[in-house]
Amino acid sequence: MNKVEKQERCALFLDRDGTLIQEVDHCHRPEDVVLIEGAAKALKKAKADGYSIVIVTNQSGIGRGYFGEEEFQQVQEEIQRQLGGLIDATYMAPDLPWSPSARRKPAPGMLLEAASQLGIDLKSSFMIGDRKSDIDAGKAAGCRTILVLTGYGRENQEAGADFVAQDIREAIELALTSQYKSC
Repeated sequence: MNKVEKQERCALFLDRDGTLIQEVDHCHRPEDVVLIEGAAKALKKAKADGYSIVIVTNQSGIGRGYFGEEEFQQVQEEIQRQLGGLIDATYMAPDLPWSPSARRKPAPGMLLEAASQLGIDLKSSFMIGDRKSDIDAGKAAGCRTILVLTGYGRENQEAGADFVAQDIREAIELALTSQYKSC
């Protein structure tokens, strides 16, 4: 009998606020969702190229009691609607920034969980975000990292990312043309 090897997929792990959507302090209303220009078209191209699209987002607004998981889900549904269903999965950490957490970025927990559940090859994947915590989580998980200069990106240019891009559109183009791509 021949063993069938499990084919792992490549993923683009995306921070949400400031990376995929315009930065809104603790976004919890669907009407506040505005995609970064070019995001939908770039993500569609990435999907066609074989990438899984996974959101990994810290949401301390839930932990602080500013809004609940229901509001979070409504925002996610609006993002999915605007993107035409391109998101494969969303992982969220409601933990407070000062609380120890294996999931909250900069910890790699959400990325490791997604890799295990979705069959993702982390070495062939990219973490795209606008904060040092996004870059640190991606590196800790073994991904290549791309800092976008939208959101808080300009304030985090020394985050140590493998690549720096003006926005998500340019970040996805870097991932699609990278020498590390093996989808």
